[in-house]
Amino acid sequence: MNVQTFVPPSRGPCEQVSFDRFELGEILSVYGRFVAVGLWRDYGISCLRDRAVFSVFHRTAENPLYRIEKIPALRQKQGQFALVGAEGQIIKRGATLRGVLAPLERKLLRPLD
Repeated sequence: MNVQTFVPPSRGPCEQVSFDRFELGEILSVYGRFVAVGLWRDYGISCLRDRAVFSVFHRTAENPLYRIEKIPALRQKQGQFALVGAEGQIIKRGATLRGVLAPLERKLLRPLD
């Protein structure tokens, strides 16, 4: 008896960018604290060919308040992570996700005071 297995052809490099488990844990930690305060209510994740985007919404039908983007092509230049505001302005860009999320951490401390 002859058994043949089908091996799909190699497609080369990965076709989409995504957040790994550690990165998603960091983002969801900040997201959960904002949800607990009542400032954020929904999120969306997009895994595209050149970037991964975590969008934060106050209401589902609105434009995102913030976008956390991972763009591996910018790893050696400006850093692969970026925090983008509602109007499309880049608030913070860096190589580490914790550093990019720092402005959100500071905003979280204000409502609690």
